[in-house]
Formats: sequence, structure tokens, C-alpha cells
Amino acid sequence: MDLPQPRLRPEPLIELHGGLTLRAFEGEADLPEFFRVVDESVEHLRPWMPWVAEHSRESTADFLADRAELWARGEQYSYAIVLDGAVVGSCGLHRLDDTPDDTVEIGYWLHPAATGRGLATRAARALVEQAFRLPGVTGVEIVHDAANHASAAVPSRLGFTDHLRRPHEPTAPGETGEDRVWRLNR
Repeated sequence: MDLPQPRLRPEPLIELHGGLTLRAFEGEADLPEFFRVVDESVEHLRPWMPWVAEHSRESTADFLADRAELWARGEQYSYAIVLDGAVVGSCGLHRLDDTPDDTVEIGYWLHPAATGRGLATRAARALVEQAFRLPGVTGVEIVHDAANHASAAVPSRLGFTDHLRRPHEPTAPGETGEDRVWRLNR
């Protein structure tokens, strides 16, 4: 008789050098600080993140409320990006409807005061390592609008290849309607 194998999951706490930590969100406990960080980042994120248009304390609470359940079901792994004890952004692993079955996608954003220091690159590198721990995952993708040059710098630094371009319906003010898909294979 074969015993069921435990499902591998990403680590909920990833400590990186230089005071950078990725940690699974802690629900309501994260609400005050995470809401403030999003609130202070709205203008910075508005061109690229459609969810910013609906930003409110309630939408932030709703986002945080289901993180643990999505993690437990293996559907999404969302992290607070923490620098020297303060939340400075968010990142995670997920699959969208158009993501291939053997692939996970990495997403990330930072508070504007935390940009330009390589934090998104370091967070994405750590998420790549976690992604390849997942059963059946042979590729990792980073998808962003073609005009979002800051997001493009991250996969370029990490050795992803510029895999394809595809049209999409713009949902945020800065979007051109063309996704750039970067891919890294195991």
C-alpha cells in the first residue's frame, strides 16, 4: 500500500541577507501596516495594478482574509516583503487561467521608497527557488505590460528569457495592451 506523499509547499518564512524577509501574510494582524503601505503606494502602482482602482481598507482586509486558505489549498502563495522589520511590498506565486499547468507565475510590487535597491530581484530569486520545489513545476513566468520597464528589469537580471508577447485588454491606466512574458525553465 502506497502512503500519500506530503504536498510540498513553499516555505512560509524566507530570510534573506541584508534584513530582507519574505513571510506569509498573517491575516488581520497585517491589516494596519499593509493598508498603510498600499495607501502610500497607490500613485506608484496605479499605472500597472488594476486592483489599485478599488483600494480601500475593506479591499485590503478582504485580500488578507483569504491568504491562509489559498495557501492551504495550494492555489496562491502570497508574501509580505519585509525590510528591517517593516512591510515594504508584496510578492507571490500563483497561476492564472492562461498559465500552463507545469508553470507558476511570480508577481511583485514595492512601496516607492523601497524601489531601486534590488529588493524585487532578490524576492523574485527566492520565489523561483520555492517554485521549483512544487511538484510538477518545470517553469516560472513573470508577466507584465510591455511598457512597465521597472518590472522587466527583474526577470532580465535573473536569467529569464523574453518568451513571448501577447495582446491583453488593458485594465490599468499605464497598460499598452501587450503583455511581455518572461520564462525560466528548471
